[in-house]
Amino acid sequence: MMMQLASSSGSVLPALVASAGDRARLRFLEFFAAQIRNPNTRRAYARSVAGFLAWCTDLGVTELEGVTSLHVATWIELQGRTLSAPSVKQALAALRHLFDWLVTGQVVMVNPAASVRGPAHSARVGKTPVLAATEARALLDGIDVSTPGGLRDRALIALMVFSFARVGAALAMRVEDVFVQNRRLWVRLREKGGKQHAMPCHHTLEDALHAYLDGTGLVGEPKSWLFRTIQRGTGQLSERRLEQSDAHAMARRRAKAAGIETAIGNHTFRATGVTTYLKNGGTLENAAVMANHASTRTTQLYDRRREDISLDEVERIRV
Repeated sequence: MMMQLASSSGSVLPALVASAGDRARLRFLEFFAAQIRNPNTRRAYARSVAGFLAWCTDLGVTELEGVTSLHVATWIELQGRTLSAPSVKQALAALRHLFDWLVTGQVVMVNPAASVRGPAHSARVGKTPVLAATEARALLDGIDVSTPGGLRDRALIALMVFSFARVGAALAMRVEDVFVQNRRLWVRLREKGGKQHAMPCHHTLEDALHAYLDGTGLVGEPKSWLFRTIQRGTGQLSERRLEQSDAHAMARRRAKAAGIETAIGNHTFRATGVTTYLKNGGTLENAAVMANHASTRTTQLYDRRREDISLDEVERIRV
């Protein structure tokens, strides 16, 4: 976490925090270390907080108590010129939560972000690009599985499509998280908030995982990472876990090789799986359970069936 702040602000701690005394410094670090468990949220919050406090310093603010609601509101307004509404709302949430933590720790008297309103935002459909079922199948079938890298990539993409797994949960899996139950292969995913979620495998996913585990010898290493990087020169699996940036680059590379022009991301496969399931008669309620969503409202963001309807209607415009 300290390294994340360093990369964002140019020092281990923002100047306003570093000059505020030991109590403020400790409380600040505790916020990121103890209050935020999700590493992606921690990175995003650290980036927003470091950027805001550096901006305040540039304005001439010399202490944390000198930060006001006007500073927060002005900075949020500036962020809205370059960032999307959800990103701005997340940045404001970072400031609100941090200053709440500093208030309860008696570092500052008031929370300057508490009264600042973020931009209005409402989304009924997510922005994640989704593949057609035929594209997803072509992508999986087009991967050369004669190498450990090919076996790994097919297994990872199949896992996200057929189990609706988040990429973070997929990459956090150990070999032992692929197990047999009732004569069927299952996967165990650790999702947001520490929730553990188990899913039976679709037969396509089952075949891909068996081929990957058997072809790479991972079956005998239950405690090791399931998805690892490839060693340069040898083409074999390393001991290092595959990171999300690596998975993103891999997905883009595989899509390009399959002739897919959609600018896909890691979440594309999760959204593709949910949409395909619903198109084939699945229910929104069951999709929410399978995706480990607390509410069907979240699942609806992955449902792109309406896009097909829109395309059909557009073609009715004949001139």
